[in-house]
Amino acid sequence: MEREFPALLNSGYGITSPAEKDYNCIAWAAGDATAWWEPDPQYICFWPANIPRVYTLEAFVKAFETLGFAQCQDARCEDGFEKVTIYVSSDGIPTHAARQLSSGMWTSKLGNSEDIEHRSLEVLEGSIYGAVAIVLKRPTYT
Repeated sequence: MEREFPALLNSGYGITSPAEKDYNCIAWAAGDATAWWEPDPQYICFWPANIPRVYTLEAFVKAFETLGFAQCQDARCEDGFEKVTIYVSSDGIPTHAARQLSSGMWTSKLGNSEDIEHRSLEVLEGSIYGAVAIVLKRPTYT
């Protein structure tokens, strides 16, 4: 993991669950650890109804909007809100999503590997996931 994401090395990250193939980072960011979320045109994976099954930032944003998320200005932790962020490759294809915890830490599912908590979004930026493209938020319900 540190070979793929060298910025993790000195960042204070932690592994929070074992490797799991039943769900991916998009599902994990959406709060779903039971399904693999992907807009595959074959309809094999879960994808929210009536959202285009295409690999575009717009489609991924619409998927999160079905869960009550809306675009926001920044990734700073805000009381009363849960945030997610979507990373895109250099050609604009969504590659990863992370969810902010109430502590301000971020949680990510790394492909078929473990879930981790990390302090910043930048530690996962690079050749694999690209860069953060958008941050979304929704009110937390307690």
